[in-house]
Amino acid sequence: MENTEQIWSVSDVNRAVREIVEGSLLPFWLRGEVGSLVIHRSGHVYFTIKDTRSQMRGVFFGGAAACTKLGVANGTLIEAFGNLTVYEVRGEYQFSARQLRLAGIGDLQQRFEAVKNKLAAEGLFDPGRKRPIPVLPRRIGVVTSPSGAAIRDFLQIINRRFPNVNVRIYPCAVQGAGAAEQVARGVDFFSRTRGADVVVVTRGGGSMEDLWPFNEEVVARAVAACSVPVISAVGHEIDFTICDFAADLRVPTPSAAAELVIGRRQEMSDRLNRFEKDLHNTLNLALTRLKSRLDRAAGSFVFKEPAHLARMRRQQLDELENRLQGSAERWLLANRARLDQLAGTLTTLNPSRQLERGYAILFDPAAGKPVTTSKVAAGTRLQARLADGEMTVEVQ
Repeated sequence: MENTEQIWSVSDVNRAVREIVEGSLLPFWLRGEVGSLVIHRSGHVYFTIKDTRSQMRGVFFGGAAACTKLGVANGTLIEAFGNLTVYEVRGEYQFSARQLRLAGIGDLQQRFEAVKNKLAAEGLFDPGRKRPIPVLPRRIGVVTSPSGAAIRDFLQIINRRFPNVNVRIYPCAVQGAGAAEQVARGVDFFSRTRGADVVVVTRGGGSMEDLWPFNEEVVARAVAACSVPVISAVGHEIDFTICDFAADLRVPTPSAAAELVIGRRQEMSDRLNRFEKDLHNTLNLALTRLKSRLDRAAGSFVFKEPAHLARMRRQQLDELENRLQGSAERWLLANRARLDQLAGTLTTLNPSRQLERGYAILFDPAAGKPVTTSKVAAGTRLQARLADGEMTVEVQ
């Protein structure tokens, strides 16, 4: 009797399983927690995705940049779009991701687009509403967390480029519940009091959830209604918020905002020196031409006898030269004196100089605000900011 039994190879079985698995389900969204994450130097990402009861292998070919941008790590809750595949070599099925996002980001993105479209329809983002940023403001208002990295980066640039500028900080929370309202109140404070020539709204980078207060209507409307120009420096270069669209100018980082608002003092000095040199060169060239014309006229037949007329014109020309040079020098001295006066005033008003004299600023860590009253309960622990650092003190 002939043996008709079919003998399968392992490869045959795995191939059949792959065809069944990959052909039975359409691409879908899968939600779970990342584990065993490996971002290979090839650009591919390997991981497990799990819930409280089960897990499966996952792969995201070419997904290294996307995972790095989102800050995906072990324990991150994600939503991945893709399909089931079978890796025949090991006989394992896995989820092959085509797109990745942090869990809940889809809802936030929809809210972002809804708020953006609503405010755009009202004209809050129109280019015609944008105002120019002052070239060298005397006072800079900053709305941010007083303990965040953003304000440290901002002040570092300010002190290096233009240490005498007056910076006023409105302390507020920059993420979490109530942060949007605090940011809006900070912008409104500078708008009402005219306490600054330009306002910078800033915080460091973070996830979309972290940056969400800057996507709220209350912040966008406060920025659009501010009586002085507003710069938005929220997140990193790849981050965009609705505050960016409402502001007069958007810059990618807090450091870029600092460089923009103060300009460069050395550049101003160089421009003044170039102007002085160009003015002298122009005057000397004009006087040389006039003298040459006068010399030619004095040598002509008409002026040979009345030579005293030529000498008189020469004397008048010399006097004119002296007056022009004196006027130019007085103008330059007056402007240099004004610049030095402003520098002295800014030095006096610089908060950092007050700290160097032995003063300190007390902050309530719980409230995140400076302490402005002596009515603080005994035993309360406060943070004291000094010129060279910080210390914790306790109220007696």
